[in-house]
Amino acid sequence: MIISRTPFRISLFGGGTDFPAWYREHGGLVVSATINKYCYLNVRYLPPFFTYTHRIRYTEQEYVSSVDEIKHPSARECIRYMGITDGLEVQHNSDVPAMSGLGSSSAFTVGLLHALYGLTGRIAGKRQLATQAIDVEQHWIKECVGSQDQVAVAFGGVNTIAFGPGDQFDVAPLLLGPTALTALESHLLLCFTGFQRNGPDMAADLLRNLPKHNAELADITHIAAQAFDVLGRQPLDIPELGRLLDAQWQLKRRLSALIATPVIMESYETGMRTGAYGAKLLGAGGGGFMLFLAPPERHAAIREALAPLLFVPFRFEMGGSRIIYYTPSEPYS
Repeated sequence: MIISRTPFRISLFGGGTDFPAWYREHGGLVVSATINKYCYLNVRYLPPFFTYTHRIRYTEQEYVSSVDEIKHPSARECIRYMGITDGLEVQHNSDVPAMSGLGSSSAFTVGLLHALYGLTGRIAGKRQLATQAIDVEQHWIKECVGSQDQVAVAFGGVNTIAFGPGDQFDVAPLLLGPTALTALESHLLLCFTGFQRNGPDMAADLLRNLPKHNAELADITHIAAQAFDVLGRQPLDIPELGRLLDAQWQLKRRLSALIATPVIMESYETGMRTGAYGAKLLGAGGGGFMLFLAPPERHAAIREALAPLLFVPFRFEMGGSRIIYYTPSEPYS
């Protein structure tokens, strides 16, 4: 049995510039951080005592006789990608709901690939996991998704990720000392709006309109570069980061009419009115988690103003996807 643990991420700056249709020509830049909320994938060879060969458990349970019958797109295509023909049991557990803007789909893909490598007695590096997860999601599943989530959750930590030219990417850890990391962490509030959406569907709408929004994406790239510069200064200028976060949100709202629903805008405006320096919706838009950057002394007031929405405490994590349990076994066939 193999168990992988893969973190979720919060995208701070540059979201939207990680789509291949943009960065292959213009380049992209993302600032993101992984947090101590995780996706767990438990994988083993399934004993041959059943009328089915594969047992896949997530929010649903699938009992099927071939890989082709698996409905979960990432589970199906990861198994195909790895070329495993023996019967498998895959069980998924998660600290946050799916389709909520924290990169849960990519955490699943990276984590399952990692676990399958372990099951077959192989070691996979972080870049390998990220690159192959991008390939699975964009070319095997054929989802309209960007490339930042796969890289962020495979590598872990607080990073800038530069995309392009072509399909290249470069990961550079932000050199924040413990004091700056603690300061940034203590100013962030993660709020679940309670509305889940389908990220690939949102992204597809964004991609359809991409040629109309070159100016906005160029500005978002520029803001990400400014944020990288601010994060490199000591002491950390939190209010300036908040200003940049808010400027980016105003641009992102213009990329698709589906991003900012009336409920989302009401939550955003309430948080800003109650003392946040800046805010943004995480993920493709339309619902899920909202991130506020606010003075710690205003956190209680923001929580009260946005009650009964759920606020989720978190810390940054630096490990990325890991194998946390490893007991190798042989296939039954």
